[in-house]
Amino acid sequence: MKAELITIGDEILIGQIVDTNSAWMGQQLNLLGIEVYQVTTVHDNHNHILKALAEAEQNADMVLITGGLGPTKDDITKKCLCEYFETELVLHPGVLEHVQSLLSSRNVAINELNRDQALLPASCTILHNSAGTASGMWFERNNTIFVSMPGVPFEMEAIMIEEVFPRLTKLGITKSIVHRNVLTIGLPESMLAEKIEKWESALPGFIKLAYLPNQMMVRLRLSGYGTDQSALEVEIDSQVKKLLEIIPENVFGFDDDNLGVVIGRLLVESSKSLAVAESCTGGSIAQVITSNAGSSAYFKGGVVAYSNEIKNKLLGVPMELLETFGAVSQQVAEAMALGARNVLNADYAVATTGIAGPDGGSEEKPVGMVWIAVAGASGVKSKMYIFKHNRERNIIRTAHTALNMLRTIIISENTVTQ
Repeated sequence: MKAELITIGDEILIGQIVDTNSAWMGQQLNLLGIEVYQVTTVHDNHNHILKALAEAEQNADMVLITGGLGPTKDDITKKCLCEYFETELVLHPGVLEHVQSLLSSRNVAINELNRDQALLPASCTILHNSAGTASGMWFERNNTIFVSMPGVPFEMEAIMIEEVFPRLTKLGITKSIVHRNVLTIGLPESMLAEKIEKWESALPGFIKLAYLPNQMMVRLRLSGYGTDQSALEVEIDSQVKKLLEIIPENVFGFDDDNLGVVIGRLLVESSKSLAVAESCTGGSIAQVITSNAGSSAYFKGGVVAYSNEIKNKLLGVPMELLETFGAVSQQVAEAMALGARNVLNADYAVATTGIAGPDGGSEEKPVGMVWIAVAGASGVKSKMYIFKHNRERNIIRTAHTALNMLRTIIISENTVTQ
């Protein structure tokens, strides 16, 4: 089954708001086995809306429309739908009662514009909006389903979940799809593809693999299509286990995990704590860690030691090291990690020092060169990287590379102690 999404609103086209509705609907429809054929955004313009509806009817089995259902004059979707389906607006007492009740609960006096929310096309099936006053509308014509919903995201989502999805399931037009995201780090997309080529080629025909790279990781999305969801889940679990045998060190999590969540989980499980000493990353590592609820249980704190003075006075990095080797060096990175572990009384400490750019590089120490060090019970380990990106990307890459280095060391040390 193919679906087309139509979003209505000048505010989207001029960039005043971002169309998050289409992203959410596309994700949810995919889980039901419904392919999104096209996403179209149109002006609050009568002719433009009618044209979009006619084109969508030719392309798709289902058309989902959001926007233009408010009580003001610029909201013209209902009138356009009446013209398209050759019907008229009529007052629906049940909807009016809902509007009155909802506004009363908010201590808002109802006016004529609010009452007009109960005027809906006579030929539609009304979809109850438990979260707002603008009802959804369901039409069917020429074997195509049309659903119109408000553009307010939480209202649209309520109608989709409570009204649209149950109807689609009842019609028997959905199928089972199981997605599993395997999160990898440390291998560029091309090298990763080469390493798992045999495994990928051996995947069953009903399981598809997608590579979704960004500057922090490569997400491998396994999608299983069929009629038996339980069987799909079992097979995908089996394939993930095979993948883990090939790239165990590069897989750091699944689905909605992030490095901060994974590291937090490892620290809690091992009853360990963490501190950070950041120079070139400027607090980015601490931000990743503390963005997760419960991080106070394992995160001691951090020092953004941008100047040599702070490296020396707060972290205890000897001035001789800074003067002899420079701030961007293995010796200083290791001293920063050891100093943070000692000063903040943590089990682990991560340190970064480097040249984020765009200036400050030299032939010996180019822009993008960073040293990362991790101090733990087994001592301190460090590694140099050259990322060669712009400032923002260098900082992000450094922070996530440092976190992944920490992850592997925690796992390694816990394995030894067990």
